[in-house]
Amino acid sequence: MNMNKNKPIVWTISGHDPSGGAGIAADLRTIHCFAVEACAFITANTVQNSEELLTINPVDIKILEQQYQLLIEDKLPDAIKIGMVATDEQIYWLIEKIAELKADNVNLVVVYDPVAAATVGGVTTEVTKDALHHLFSVIDVLTPNMTEAEKLTGIYLGAVDDIADKFSTFGINNTVIKGGHTDEEFCVDYGYQFSEPKQLRSKYSISSERINTDYTHGGGCSFASAIAALLSKGYLLRDALTITKAFMQQGMIANDGRIQYYGAFEQTELPTKPSIFPQIELTQPLLSYPTSPFAELGMKRDGNQSLGLYPVVDSIEWLEKLLPLELTIIQLRVKNKPENELDAIIERAVELANNYPNTRLFINDHWQLAIKHRAYGIHLGQEDIYQADLAKIQQSGIRLGISTHGIYEFLLAQQLKPSYLAIGAIFPTKTKDMTGQIQGLTNLKQILNISTDIPVVAIGGINLTNASDVWSTSVDSIAVVTAITQAECYIEATKRLKAIANNYI
Repeated sequence: MNMNKNKPIVWTISGHDPSGGAGIAADLRTIHCFAVEACAFITANTVQNSEELLTINPVDIKILEQQYQLLIEDKLPDAIKIGMVATDEQIYWLIEKIAELKADNVNLVVVYDPVAAATVGGVTTEVTKDALHHLFSVIDVLTPNMTEAEKLTGIYLGAVDDIADKFSTFGINNTVIKGGHTDEEFCVDYGYQFSEPKQLRSKYSISSERINTDYTHGGGCSFASAIAALLSKGYLLRDALTITKAFMQQGMIANDGRIQYYGAFEQTELPTKPSIFPQIELTQPLLSYPTSPFAELGMKRDGNQSLGLYPVVDSIEWLEKLLPLELTIIQLRVKNKPENELDAIIERAVELANNYPNTRLFINDHWQLAIKHRAYGIHLGQEDIYQADLAKIQQSGIRLGISTHGIYEFLLAQQLKPSYLAIGAIFPTKTKDMTGQIQGLTNLKQILNISTDIPVVAIGGINLTNASDVWSTSVDSIAVVTAITQAECYIEATKRLKAIANNYI
């Protein structure tokens, strides 16, 4: 077995389209766009062009089995994308093989784009609903368009919540329902995740302006392949969906205005323009809605200024130690204290910070007390924005920072126009379990590319060893916790971290 794998590997299992628009051809082009290696199983040779599908000629199971036996010796998958499956026999073969692969790799992700019928019209496959329901047992992410979702569930009139609930009864815990086949002005995609054991449902929706083009042949194949490629690289589904949405939008824009010919969807380079990325809908109503941007920090992302080093500490004692060290920003994060004690702590923290007018003091979470004692700023976690009175914070003139974990949360928080945005965890951290949410430098760079002029703070696992690498991304600030609080000499550690920052400011 080849153990020197440099890239993630995605297997695509689908039909061959001789016109080159859909199926395996679209899958391979898309997967390669994301710097992922692709291996292909062809389930059927079709006879079709951009206008009509005439016949589907299934590939014999023996041939698929031979391909499988060779590939498991050399190129085991990190993700599998399934498109057209031609027969029930192929489905039951797939179920058996996926079960074998998952027994050896619990992280294997299987994405299924249920091709109910070719968009060009014509014949359909011989697959039965009963076989499909058995296939659902090994599927991790289902990506139907609205028409396919309605046909598979028997639920119509665009009742997306009910459709997702129905899929969950089939064993599908993650469903993305694509909105490209509706006639709305905006194309809205819906993501649903059901968590065990209580089957709690989380929902997110993202939208992009509809593009006037008929160059969409193979769009569904490309969508599912992009999701699979990104999941193979460790992205959370919500982030994979967000990037995929931008990828699809960019491909549509490449042929904007070209209509009356059903051309192939154009797979382009990875999206980087902020305008390409979707609008993120709030997952639940806010207590209140700010009517204007939050107060600024006195700097923008123009490369001429920087917030510098941003220590996060948990006590008045640490504030007393660090405030004299000429910092530009610091955060007090106090947990598990009674309300009366918190009140006194935050009052004292603001008093201390007022003696250092060049240092911005942010209070974590306790926004009511921060307003009461006139702190410089408030920092909220992503989940806390729904419990805080954002309009009151904005009207008070106090600055607001928001934590984000990935591109989906970043775009959502950016829409609220806070004073700064924090992104993390960049590296594994001792202070919080961030399993599945480690961003790394590559993701940080990608997010900085689509950021507006709101300052961006990197946080999570940053220390003297890797601080230079983080600063080299052109981030506006790095937040640290244990790099200072657990250092042998906090003064020396702070001076060295500030010196590193000064090399990039």
